[in-house]
Amino acid sequence: MPFYEKGDVRIHYEEMGSGLPLLIIPGGGLNSTIAGLDKTHPFNAMREFSDRFRCICADLRNANGGQSTGPLDIERTWDAITDDHVGLMDHLGAKQFMVLGYCIGQPLIWNLIKRVGDRVIAAVLTQPSGFRPELPNQFYDNNMKGWGPDFVAKRPEYTMEQVSQYLTNMYTKKADFVFTVPRDFVKSCKTPILVAPDDSPPHPYKVAMEVAMLSPNSQVTLYPWKDTPERVPLAVRHIRMFLEAHRP
Repeated sequence: MPFYEKGDVRIHYEEMGSGLPLLIIPGGGLNSTIAGLDKTHPFNAMREFSDRFRCICADLRNANGGQSTGPLDIERTWDAITDDHVGLMDHLGAKQFMVLGYCIGQPLIWNLIKRVGDRVIAAVLTQPSGFRPELPNQFYDNNMKGWGPDFVAKRPEYTMEQVSQYLTNMYTKKADFVFTVPRDFVKSCKTPILVAPDDSPPHPYKVAMEVAMLSPNSQVTLYPWKDTPERVPLAVRHIRMFLEAHRP
């Protein structure tokens, strides 16, 4: 079981395949884990694309059910997770890479592009999460119930009050669009983007399509693409063609 370690951060990751690096960010919110790819995702990108790419996937820092641990960075919520992703790719010698993210992968991918855009060759936003005005507190509430209590039980040095502060800084104070970047950033971003929209409470179709319309070098998969088993392979094929088309 490989780990990347830096200071008091310890990130569990797995690799599959060879070739151009493809960073895969699982969904599941703050409980994003490698194991979740088989449990809750419409397809497992590690298995689908490892025949042509060096697929790299990690448990999110402090995800319940995962093996990655680190400080709860209350002031640098999104940036601390991006530190882990950038550090992992540095550790593995991946100077340039593609990235595919489910759900929470959208804000994290945009943060990656903001931080190291010259290294991100292309990005796939699968079931992208975003801010839904009619449910303004859903991410705070969901994580206060589904992530915070188990985290505090494992890490008694932290309290639920600190978890509340962390989630407030991560979501409530950034309650707009994709949380990590403004619309003007997406509008000026030249990175090739493929959007695979969803429409569920944490994955608003409206935000996914707004990203696709704003981004000057974007594509969109068919929609809906995961309502029947027959449609999922079509979306996977589109993703594969997109990744191959932007291979340097």
